[in-house]
Amino acid sequence: MNDRTNPPIVSAEETDDTSNKTFFTIGDLAREFDVTLRALRFYEDKGLLNPRRVGTARHYSRRDRARLKLVLMGKRVGFTLGEIREMLDLYELRDGQETQLRVSLDKFREQITVLQRQKQDIEQAISDLTRTCDIVEGMLKQQAAQAS
Repeated sequence: MNDRTNPPIVSAEETDDTSNKTFFTIGDLAREFDVTLRALRFYEDKGLLNPRRVGTARHYSRRDRARLKLVLMGKRVGFTLGEIREMLDLYELRDGQETQLRVSLDKFREQITVLQRQKQDIEQAISDLTRTCDIVEGMLKQQAAQAS
């Protein structure tokens, strides 16, 4: 099974073998991005995707597919769905995407700072645990030596 925690980072404009398709089924996107049908329906409920309904079937547009790529990338780097939706919704503005780009850049820089702090915290935790392991191993060796 593919690693669902690390979806590929891609741009919304990326072209590939699916670029000539006009719509995608829920199954198409689930397979392509290794996500569950439930996840896709959840993203739809949250307003991140807006498939066209044809009877009981969902037809996702190329725009939905691009938005899904961005949602998964945003989740991977630690953004909340609310933050992702806010950035995606700015694409709807008619200012040549300048607002979206400026807001996104600010959010990206803030998230880099958050991730750097988390990285430092993790490195400190690893260091603390390594020292603790060394102490416990020493205690076990001492007990084994006394028992002999």
